Amino acid sequence: MGSLVVRSKVKQVGKGWRFSGDFFAALDKKVTEIVKDAGSRAKANGRATIRPADI
Repeated sequence: MGSLVVRSKVKQVGKGWRFSGDFFAALDKKVTEIVKDAGSRAKANGRATIRPADI
């Protein structure tokens, strides 16, 4: 599976900041964890749809 994070979009948000070489890998890992956790919450509530409240 490829990265969930679009570097150019993150850099737009962080305009004027510099990012270390390993920042994007760590961010991608965190986003993956968030999505998986939200999916688990949705499933535990009997839903197949992830909602903002699951985050």
